[in-house]
Amino acid sequence: MKTTKRIAVAACLAALAMPMAALAQGQGPVATACQEDIPKLCAGLEHGQGAVRKCLEANKEKVSPGCKTALESTGPGQGMGAGQGPGSPR
Repeated sequence: MKTTKRIAVAACLAALAMPMAALAQGQGPVATACQEDIPKLCAGLEHGQGAVRKCLEANKEKVSPGCKTALESTGPGQGMGAGQGPGSPR
């Protein structure tokens, strides 16, 4: 009986952790710093597939200074941005 209760508790905790992880991803430094830039420059794009970040990277010259800093200091390679990752020609 104890094992069944432990499994039930573990399943409940796992179910609660999944939405929290998704929420944390949606509220990262880029989402926070770029909250005003996203609707202006990247409206209608689905969150969670990288499309919004790619859009922001493509429009980096138009984003706010705080958004630009967040893009340059987080994500793929911290400051590598689109086309500047490891193995990309420099």
